[in-house]
Amino acid sequence: MSEEMKAKSINTNNLIDYQENSVVSREIIKKETGTVTIFAFDKGEGLSEHTAPFDAMVQLIDGTAEIVISGKKNIVEKGEMIIMPGNVPHALNAVERFKMVLTMIRSN
Repeated sequence: MSEEMKAKSINTNNLIDYQENSVVSREIIKKETGTVTIFAFDKGEGLSEHTAPFDAMVQLIDGTAEIVISGKKNIVEKGEMIIMPGNVPHALNAVERFKMVLTMIRSN
């Protein structure tokens, strides 16, 4: 995290831009205990099914995403969040362009 981001109000939407036909990310906080990363997904882009060893919270700050957890489709929209349990398969798909904040805490 850069020093200019500390102790001030920041519009999260302005921290990352969409790129055509891409998924882009920007790590905001990286600690041994966890990370906070902002992602921007162009429409039609996604992350294929995978697992992570720890719970992760996704907060949408723009657009609409389809987040599949253990085969169950969830539509998540701007202003909403969902928790993806650790060691459970999940995938993300851009129903429309979306931006999200991913918070992962590395403990059980």
